[in-house]
Amino acid sequence: MTLTRQCSRSACSKPAVATLTYVYADSTVVLGPLATYAEPHTYDLCADHAQRLTAPRGWDIVRLAVDMTPPEPTPDDLVALAEAVRRAAARPPAEPEPEPVRKPARAARAEDPAFLSTASRRRHLRALPDATDDDVSTEAGDAGR
Repeated sequence: MTLTRQCSRSACSKPAVATLTYVYADSTVVLGPLATYAEPHTYDLCADHAQRLTAPRGWDIVRLAVDMTPPEPTPDDLVALAEAVRRAAARPPAEPEPEPVRKPARAARAEDPAFLSTASRRRHLRALPDATDDDVSTEAGDAGR
């Protein structure tokens, strides 16, 4: 039971007809018939993308004989699709995850050991109280001395 695979290129939904593999040790790109199973380090391509394939500069392309006609759906494909739909419909609906409880910022900081170790350190910036009129006149008087 195999479902028809799609082209690996983004935004392409055409059926795959060829498999692309990179052989890094030989600097070679191999384009061959569609692999039986999807492998993690291979790419399935549709006929358009397989024909327009280019390789990185300095790399060779090995093109094996590929039948570029998209495979027709088989009864096995339809049975597999129906089976997947049946399994999805039989699954109970997932329970929604509970909302995370938000703590006030001060409570979260007080419980956080990383914050406690940094809170005791002296910061390079400090908040100073607002200057009153008396402080300003005193500072102005000190500046004239």
